[in-house]
This record gives sequence, structure tokens and C-alpha cells, in this order.
Amino acid sequence: MAAGFFFEQMEMMNFIWFTGLAWVLSAMKTKFYEVYRNTRWFSIFGMLLRQGVMYCLIVFAFFGYYHEIDRETLEIFVYCVSTLGIIAVLKFMAFFFIKRYRTALGGNYRTMVVVGDNKKTSNLVQYLGNNPDFGYQYKKTFDTEHESFDFQELCAYIIENNIDEIFCSLAETKNKLLNDIIEFADNNLRSVKFLPDNKQIFTKKLRFDYFGVTPILSLRDVPLEDHINKAIKRGFDIVFSLLVILGLLSWLVPIVAIFIKMESKGPIFFKQSRNGLDYNEFMCYKFRSMTPNKNAHLHQATRGDHRITKVGAFLRKTSIDELPQFWNVLLGDMSVVGPRPHMVSHTHMYAARIDKFMVRHLVKPGITGLAQVNGFRGEIETDEDIKGRVKYDIFYLENWSVLLDIRVIIQTVINAVSGEDKAY
Repeated sequence: MAAGFFFEQMEMMNFIWFTGLAWVLSAMKTKFYEVYRNTRWFSIFGMLLRQGVMYCLIVFAFFGYYHEIDRETLEIFVYCVSTLGIIAVLKFMAFFFIKRYRTALGGNYRTMVVVGDNKKTSNLVQYLGNNPDFGYQYKKTFDTEHESFDFQELCAYIIENNIDEIFCSLAETKNKLLNDIIEFADNNLRSVKFLPDNKQIFTKKLRFDYFGVTPILSLRDVPLEDHINKAIKRGFDIVFSLLVILGLLSWLVPIVAIFIKMESKGPIFFKQSRNGLDYNEFMCYKFRSMTPNKNAHLHQATRGDHRITKVGAFLRKTSIDELPQFWNVLLGDMSVVGPRPHMVSHTHMYAARIDKFMVRHLVKPGITGLAQVNGFRGEIETDEDIKGRVKYDIFYLENWSVLLDIRVIIQTVINAVSGEDKAY
């Protein structure tokens, strides 16, 4: 539609860049793309109204700045209304299509169990049963007050039936049981939501929603579960990885390859299976810094490790050995910033031994991370090292922002130039 407004290509491109960027920023502010399963059509209407006002201001601001482009006020207003009308139609079509898809075909659903049997949990089950467009498939209610209730039976049922979400009634769930459920959910990548028996808010990180008249608290609000945040981070990853691959690796790889081959026989690149998003395995790439050995997938590099070559020691000290992972970023297996992925054998070990270790896999792993720039990189010598890493990783996934990513990247470069004690 913008083409009808302009006679010159440059004018139209300026308009597209200006309004496009402003649209994204305003949409983040108005939460235009935050549509959840329990969002109602009138809430979307409110989103459109808020975003529409912002967009009109943006378009009028553009023509106010480029005053040499002579357009009538009514003509601009008609353009804004027409554009927003098309966006509204598309948004409502997508909204009702997904709801119809859930209702008619049973797709895009999440399975759920309820812990605690009382009036509120019964109302919740009834409400979701009467609203299949929410996409919840109720499986079972566990009565914690009944003498036959067994926590291990609950866990086994959730695993065997691949349950996605656990709804807990705080009125029927004692603190110990609640903590056990939270730990189980964290370590098995399940979501926990609460039905409070009062209006107390237990933490700022909880998200408060309503299913009908039933209040629901979501345990962990992860910014990167939001589609617009995912798109922003993915766009940042693609641009950043392309800049590194084309601007640095294109000429650095041949040089590094020559030095690696001069010192020892073997491949230039080292690849290893690691766990990423949702615990899925992927092949992680690095410059080879060790002599080829059969135990590389089992034993982490240690201080003074005899397997590390002289060239490899320099590559590891400067973190150059990690640069091929930008190819993993471009492929979508990794992100520039995120929790560092571990060897599969170590991941299994820490998942069984370290509480909340599995929470790290709710987001893509990164080449660098908040834990690494805060002293938790390299060899894990004690359980305190991995606990500290998990603590920073969970903080990162709960508080992600583009500015935080940029801060971590800058600190990583500074650390690589100045050198780190655990970079071996």
C-alpha cells in the first residue's frame, strides 16, 4: 500500500525503514504480539487500538519530518486506517484459525494434570472443558489429601503420559510437596502453574492470568518464550554470525588450519555431540586444540592437560577455538549468548546430580554466556562451579534482553583480550 503514496523509490524505502522499525519498537511497548491461549478477542481488539494509535502517530511524524513530500492529512489518515484494517483482518484470521484448529482437529494442544482436588480446581477443569479452543487436554486430578496419594506415582504418570503442564492448588499442596513438584518440573522440562487460595503474589517473576474467573500463576516467565523476542534474538544471531563468518572466519580459517596441520595430524575442526534447546542433541564445532584421542567426548580439558597441543593452547587461551560455533548459530542450533552446552555424558551426570540443571535447556545454548563472563567458564572442578553456572544461566533466561546480550558479548571480548585464569 505504501507504493501508492510515493513517486520515488528512495522516498518509499525511507518510509518503510522508518515505519518498520518504529512499528517493532512500539509493538514491544504495547505488547501487540503477546497473545496467549487464554487471550480473548476483545483483548486483541484493545491491542489493535493501542497499536493503531501508535502507528498513526508514527506515520504522521514521518510526513511531518519529510515535509517536502506533499500529502493531504485525509489521505494519510485513510492510508493508516486501511493498513490497520488489513492487519486487523489478518490478526483475527490467525487468531480464530488457531482456535478452530484446536477445536476441530485437536492440534496445538497441551496436556495437563491437576494437583489438589477442591472447588477451584474443579472449576478450572470444567472451564477448560467448556473452552476447547484454549487447547488444553485434561488428563487427571491428583487428590493430595487422599491417603492413597503418592508423589512418585504422580511423577511416573507425568512422564509416561508426556504431560506438558502441572496445575497446583496452593490450598491443597503443602510446602514440601510443592517444592518437590517444582524440582521435578524443573528437572524434567515441565511447566508448573498455581491456583492461589488468596491474592498474595509470591514473587515478581510470576505471571498472573485468569482462566475465566479462576486466577492462575505461572511459575517462570521466560522472555524468550515470547514470539517477538524470539524473532529479535534470532535476527540478532543471524546478522552477528554472518558478520563474524564473512568478516573474520573467511580469512582466519585457512591460517589456523595451516598451524593446526603443521603441529599434529588430524582434522582441522573438532565436532562433538552436545545438548541444546529442549535437551535435543546437535553437533558442536570447534577448531581442534588437542591431539586426536578416543576419550575427548568423556573427559573435559584440565589444567596442564597433555592432550592440548601448543597451537591448541593459544587457541583456547584466546577463545579462537570457539569461533566455528558461529556456524552453529547460523544453523539455528546455538545462539551467540546463552548457557554454554556441555558434553552429553556430562549433561546426563549433572542433570541427575545438580538441582535445576535442566532449566538451562529452556533456551538455546550460547557461544558465551552470563556465567562465563562472571568467572564460571572452563573446567568444572567442584559442584560449586556448576551450581554457580546454573544460577547465572537461570538468571539470564529469566531476565533476557538485547542489551544484556550486548553486555555479555563486550565483556567476553574484554576477557579474551586480557586473558582469563581458567582459559586452558
